[in-house]
Amino acid sequence: MNALAPLAERMRPRSLDAIVGQRRLLGPGAALRRALEAGRVHSMILWGPPGCGKTTLARLVAERAQARFHVISAVMSGLPEVRRVLAEAAEAFARGERTVLFVDEVHRFNKAQQDAFLPHIEAGHIVFVGATTENPSFELNSALLSRCRVHVLEAVAAEDIVAALRRALDDAEQGLGGQGITIDDGALESLAEAADGDVRRALTLLEIAAELATDGRIDEATLAQVLADRTRRFDKQGEQFYDQISALHKSVRSSDPDAALYWLARMLDGGCDPAYLARRLTRMAVEDIGLADPRALDMAISAWEAYDRLGSPEGELALAQLVLYLASCAKSNAGYVAWKAARADVAAQGTLAVPMHLRNAPTKLMKGLGYGKGYQYDHDVEGGVALDQTCLPEALEGRVYYRPLERGLELRLKEKLDALREARTQARAGRRGGQGGG
Repeated sequence: MNALAPLAERMRPRSLDAIVGQRRLLGPGAALRRALEAGRVHSMILWGPPGCGKTTLARLVAERAQARFHVISAVMSGLPEVRRVLAEAAEAFARGERTVLFVDEVHRFNKAQQDAFLPHIEAGHIVFVGATTENPSFELNSALLSRCRVHVLEAVAAEDIVAALRRALDDAEQGLGGQGITIDDGALESLAEAADGDVRRALTLLEIAAELATDGRIDEATLAQVLADRTRRFDKQGEQFYDQISALHKSVRSSDPDAALYWLARMLDGGCDPAYLARRLTRMAVEDIGLADPRALDMAISAWEAYDRLGSPEGELALAQLVLYLASCAKSNAGYVAWKAARADVAAQGTLAVPMHLRNAPTKLMKGLGYGKGYQYDHDVEGGVALDQTCLPEALEGRVYYRPLERGLELRLKEKLDALREARTQARAGRRGGQGGG
């Protein structure tokens, strides 16, 4: 190994036992480990976050298969290079040699590029190993997925990262052993936590700390310099983004203000556009709270406006307070359900005519045709509601869309509407009875 290579590359595991974490896939007795130890390799997709061991595992697959190992990056390679590599693999196959083709960032290849691998996987020219940080269900075409097994790798736990760091400190041949580097357990754990599940990142941080250390001692001051700009994993367009906004929305819906506040902080910390969050929170106020607490929508608009005026970081407090209120107040999706039901009837029933008594009659002709005939002006009726007057098209008479829940303000609305609906039902029954007796 070249001594000038980064520490993370020099310390890349050279055996299955040296890989930290991933016990579900590579622990004793695990199916993938048994297959690799027996030399039974298969085409696969390795899905996991950065620094969890995807590239290392691909190299070990090639080693166990006693195969040629070729790496291409979807970021750097185009279709001509892919075809050249596949042609070389086909020639090697004809000579009796196997090729493990490792495609890093495979999700960045378009459909045509992904399709280029299919005949070579089917013919056995290559053992295809694709690595991706994105959900394969969304990013890879079904034909490629059907020819590969998907193995999910997890972010490496902090205690496992500590073990990898200690190994680097002790290894005199490839690591930092023999350089007199000292670091206490607490500082080592801080480095592991800062790596956020990424072993490669942890080793890079350790290497930087060792270079900055005075007399080989990595102390708190050195650690503070190294970790000053630490960031957490977040993809503004990938699955992590959608997982986190889903967690925020569902925490609000579940009336868990603490969880909702945490997910808001996570997304802002990761660089999510606060204006996007303000829009989603406003949607929650309408969709999940609705008329159970109409103040929620006013607060959402006000918090959005406050952020627009204040910006970050001051405006973020307005969003935080909004999240706390939305998660804490009464919830109802009755308005949301009613709106969907009304739209479904509009789509299914076509252009139903407006009842004649509800139509305006601005001309003599329209009056003569019966427009507006029989309309009752509710303010002139005792109680303020003309109970026997229908407002829906005849085909939908009696249809109920809005069913308030017994929560928050909707409890009062429910009591009022239940009484009105019962009175209308009786009035309609009386009207039909009178018509029948005539």
